[in-house]
Amino acid sequence: MNKAFHIVAFGRIQGVGFRPFIYRIAHKYGLKGWVLNTNRGVTIEVEGPEASLNSFLTAFRSEIPAAARVDEIITEEIPVRGFPGFKILPSRDTSDEVTEICPDIPVCNDCLRDIERQERRRLYGLVNCAHCGPRFSIIKALPYDRANTTMQEFTMCNGCKAEYENILDRRFHAQPVACNVCGPKYRLRVNGNMVSDDMDTITDAISEFITRGNIIAVKGIGGFHLACDAFNSAAVSELRYRKQRESKPFAVMFRDILSLKLHAEINKTEEDLLNSWSRPIVLLKQKHIQEAVKSLANELNGGLGTIGAMLPYMPVHYLLFSKLETDAIVLTSGNISDEPIITSNIAAESFFNGIADAVIDHEREIYNRLDDSVTRVLLDKPRVLRRSRGFVPESILLNRPVEGIVACGAELVNCFGIGKGNSAILSQHIGDLKNQPTLEFFTESMNRFTNLFRVSPYLIVHDLHPEYLSTKYALDFKNDNPAVDILAVQHHHAHIASCMAEHGLDGPVIGIAMDGTGFGTDGHIWGSEFLAGDLNSFERICHFDYLPLPGGDLAIKEPWRTAIAALHYSYGKQADFESVPGLRAIGEEKTRLVQEMLDYKFNCPLSCGAGRYFDAVSALLGICLQQGYEGEAPMKLEAAADLSVQDEYQFMAGTTVDFRNVFKMIMEDLSKGKGPGYISARFHNTVISAIFEVAGRISEERGLKKIILSGGMFQNKVILEKLAGRFGRSGLEVFIHEKVPPNDGGIALGQLVIGSAWRKRNER
Repeated sequence: MNKAFHIVAFGRIQGVGFRPFIYRIAHKYGLKGWVLNTNRGVTIEVEGPEASLNSFLTAFRSEIPAAARVDEIITEEIPVRGFPGFKILPSRDTSDEVTEICPDIPVCNDCLRDIERQERRRLYGLVNCAHCGPRFSIIKALPYDRANTTMQEFTMCNGCKAEYENILDRRFHAQPVACNVCGPKYRLRVNGNMVSDDMDTITDAISEFITRGNIIAVKGIGGFHLACDAFNSAAVSELRYRKQRESKPFAVMFRDILSLKLHAEINKTEEDLLNSWSRPIVLLKQKHIQEAVKSLANELNGGLGTIGAMLPYMPVHYLLFSKLETDAIVLTSGNISDEPIITSNIAAESFFNGIADAVIDHEREIYNRLDDSVTRVLLDKPRVLRRSRGFVPESILLNRPVEGIVACGAELVNCFGIGKGNSAILSQHIGDLKNQPTLEFFTESMNRFTNLFRVSPYLIVHDLHPEYLSTKYALDFKNDNPAVDILAVQHHHAHIASCMAEHGLDGPVIGIAMDGTGFGTDGHIWGSEFLAGDLNSFERICHFDYLPLPGGDLAIKEPWRTAIAALHYSYGKQADFESVPGLRAIGEEKTRLVQEMLDYKFNCPLSCGAGRYFDAVSALLGICLQQGYEGEAPMKLEAAADLSVQDEYQFMAGTTVDFRNVFKMIMEDLSKGKGPGYISARFHNTVISAIFEVAGRISEERGLKKIILSGGMFQNKVILEKLAGRFGRSGLEVFIHEKVPPNDGGIALGQLVIGSAWRKRNER
């Protein structure tokens, strides 16, 4: 006896070969009906013998394409209609609801074989199929059909069209399908002149450029990259000069996992992450290289002891490595530091003049720009540090409605968020909102997200800091849209709420937010916060002592200033600055000027940011006196730590955590000739004990057992792993970020859920 079902599936099910998958399993079990895409998801009507339908439903749940994710399936029995066969119907746009949009997917092995063997795709640098290739970077509107992507201008040749229409072909309904005959092509330009669009010629030329120590620009999925030989110190140094990136580490792409293993320590979790379909950059511990192995350039990472490593993820990467003599290339964003990655061919022609010795572009437009994502395995789990290509725009399912809420994020490593139903849709990495080009990228992307995902904002949430460009955007938006509500959220409350949202928590919790900077409710700079609260409110129970920052933001760029402030905080006017080797290198005139600023409290805003304490110690040890990028001093201090050291310094924890004795004991260790490895480890251990002691006291006083760890300091492997271990052994339950960054790139998620709680409170 035949039965029939109407099925609606929600999740990441467009752009991943889902309709062809449904078509094939329906044919496999002899069923009739249809499947179609809508802006909400995938809708199916299927009928046939009950046993066959049961087999179909089992396969539906267990055999979905690798890139797909099914969040919900609604199945309803309906009358049998007597369909003649099973077909894929044209997509429909039925409401303002939207389905998941798939992130861009690395090239699959089948497509790699095609560029070797298939006549129309031999050496084709943009090959793709239903299981791989561009997705979010090319989409303009829903539903996900070719007409709504930047592939619209390329008409399929007869060969591609036949594959697109053949149910047995893996390119069946693959929207970006293309080949050498009909698709966009790569082109080589030198000195602004077109040289060739023949891939064999291009790869030969680029191999020669790289071997000679030149720098090239390559257009990828989400933007241009700059590349050079990762073993060539002169080339890496020249790239730093041209890119105006003094010291921030460069990402390195290795030929394959075997080449990578020669230079980095890799465990199973890290290897799986490197090979995952997100294909992110993974921070790995660098190996001490044997004499028989050629070493990577020292200029790659500034002595951090880690490598930001990734594997090829585009066909063009594999084609380049097939000719390159080197096993690793620097592959860094094609931009000037602090500006957005270049995506346009026209912009690239002028921008890379004088920066790249050759440019490889392609004709496919990048509609949504994307940097590479950055991850690190901590506590044996992948943690996202920069969320972009391969992750965006995958939504985060929440336990509360956030429809119509727009979160502007923070200033540093900005990422905004929009609410759709019970899902948070976070933007790609925008960057530091400190200049006009980045603000324009932020504004453009905000407009595209709200249009693409059909969000009508009625509440806009922003950081409490009045001078952030994201705050000013929110205020301008409110002025232009008076009916929209606006809400300011304290930075560290948003940090804690962000981690709570990931884990489906409403509170109350103990929130520990450790970072460099966040505007506090007392008008000072926060960043070492022990909070008790929930999504509605928080109480600040404890924090590290305030340190004055002589010169304000300049002290962040020049940690030696904070080091002087730390000694002034500990000793007053009796501080002995001349005995510190690192400070002697600054010069007497500069140090005296800073001392006077501290004495007279001139331009010395107060900060309790944990990052500033790490800055101070790093400078006192002579590790980092001036920062070329945010977090350089703490990162170098972490890299210097001797993990065999178990000693700690003495601190006092009351209403604040007093570190005056800590700095005095550091000075004693310096006078005794103790090395940076010992002092760094001892300081790390002290911070861990201070956090553990204060949190334990709050837990006893408030009866709270859930601990939230958020903020950029918890990217520090030493701090996070040791502290989480101590909390775990004490019986407290620790929650740590996994899906969004613990740094300010995760702030928007916290703003969204705090906005949701605010709305619920005000609707009563």
